[in-house]
Amino acid sequence: MATVLLTGATGYIASHTWLALWAAGFDVVGVDDFRNSSPQVLERLAELGGRTPVFERADVGDAAAVNALLDRHRIDATVHFAALKAVGESAEVPLAYYRNNLGGLFTVCEALRARRIGRFVFSSSATVYGEPERLPLVETSRVGATSPYGRTKLMGEQILGDLATADAGWQNAILRYFNPVGAHASGRIGEDPRGTPNNLMPYVSQVAVGRRASLSVWGNDYDTPDGTGVRDYIHVCDLAEGHVAAVQRLLDAPGSFTVNLGTGRGHSVLDVVAAFAAASGRAIPYEIRPRRPGDVAACWADPGLAEQLLGWRATRDLASMCADAWRWQSHNPNGYDT
Repeated sequence: MATVLLTGATGYIASHTWLALWAAGFDVVGVDDFRNSSPQVLERLAELGGRTPVFERADVGDAAAVNALLDRHRIDATVHFAALKAVGESAEVPLAYYRNNLGGLFTVCEALRARRIGRFVFSSSATVYGEPERLPLVETSRVGATSPYGRTKLMGEQILGDLATADAGWQNAILRYFNPVGAHASGRIGEDPRGTPNNLMPYVSQVAVGRRASLSVWGNDYDTPDGTGVRDYIHVCDLAEGHVAAVQRLLDAPGSFTVNLGTGRGHSVLDVVAAFAAASGRAIPYEIRPRRPGDVAACWADPGLAEQLLGWRATRDLASMCADAWRWQSHNPNGYDT
């Protein structure tokens, strides 16, 4: 039975991936410093998985801590989630993003390479594509990130590519996520952002549950069917299953790869508002505001390569994403602090 190291393990996507790895028969060792997550995640993982999570609290930028962890555990593959992830915040504190996201990557990769643990899944992002030249986006589309966050992901991809070129024993799975939303069907784990949400679905969820008065819709004059921005929303459980498939591919076959993880379909902001209102049975008040700098009109994936290489495709629709997000938020109105 292979053992997978998860960095940033108690975060939103990582916690769902932890459950998916367990369900697929993998052992998991998690590491996090709870900078952007809650220790309650571990209790809920134990409840849902029927076992005690193997977990170590540490900062992945701390080389001594990472090396000590790897000395204590046998690891076969790594999924690297640990990173700061707010696009807007990254423009305000770019040095913090470069130091954290790239420094943590360096530290983890150096420790793994020293032990010849070379199967590495990298949590990348559709933000590496910047302003799309044409849609849908394929893995060979032009890249050109427009935010410090996106640039940390693009630089991370480039660093890992250079590492794989230099070391025949190193294999990368670069996963470019589109817009993860939703929650585990149990309603026990979900997205719980610190402070004001930076992404649409958790903001809509908090409006529906009464934590926020209304949603700001940033622009309704884009060249899209209803004038609002269009994105490829993917259920977090579909995304988690994509990570499992990537780990399995690295274990089964040599070579590195880069794939989009999306649905191949775009939904507008107002589509999401309507779908969430239907799922929750509550009105979602919103106000139209001017466009935000750096936002693109539309962005969605061609996920065909992921299906070809990994045998994976997203199966959950927008209604399911909203229903599961509402189950989580309504049962946990204040997140893990409920």
